[in-house]
Amino acid sequence: MVIKSVALEIVCGVSSKLPGTDKPEIAFAGKSNVGKSSLINGLMNRKSLARTSSQPGKTQTINYYNINDTLYLVDLPGYGYAKVSVKEKEKWGKMVERYLRTSQQLMAVFLLIDIRHEPSANDKQMYEWIICQGYEPIIIATKLDKLKRSQVQKHMKMLADGLGVKPGTPILPYSALTKQGREEIWGLVDRLLEGRSQGHEEG
Repeated sequence: MVIKSVALEIVCGVSSKLPGTDKPEIAFAGKSNVGKSSLINGLMNRKSLARTSSQPGKTQTINYYNINDTLYLVDLPGYGYAKVSVKEKEKWGKMVERYLRTSQQLMAVFLLIDIRHEPSANDKQMYEWIICQGYEPIIIATKLDKLKRSQVQKHMKMLADGLGVKPGTPILPYSALTKQGREEIWGLVDRLLEGRSQGHEEG
């Protein structure tokens, strides 16, 4: 996909009503500090439209980025941050659940996992949760540049086994530093969009 225009168009807080949008949506979920904002900036070719922060738990809203007026990238708040109160976590959970359950336009959910480590209990829970809402998560293995090339396959298998992914689930390694993996992610999004428009024509 060639990025012609990008805008942060909608920001939803915990109590906001979720918008009924008219464009396909791709959602990004991942625990705090997994590199979600960096990934979204990388995909959009922008340095700082999605606010990155070394302080986890920064994104407490659902942010909709309008790409080329044809698609929304939807940034879900990071989960599993220890310093957030239980009450806050519950609010966050309800908000994300509401989004996954009620969005009419959601095509796919990308789940970001740090390639260096075994998936955490929160990662596994999120994976199961997305499946329970009727979506098959696509895994993005972030922080690729932190591994030696010889370690990558072993760590991808570790993620697949740790999450218990369904056979055939795409796992795409990504580096925010080198942007390696960017083309593969957009390639997948393009195929999803094509499949959707064909489905609409047939329907």
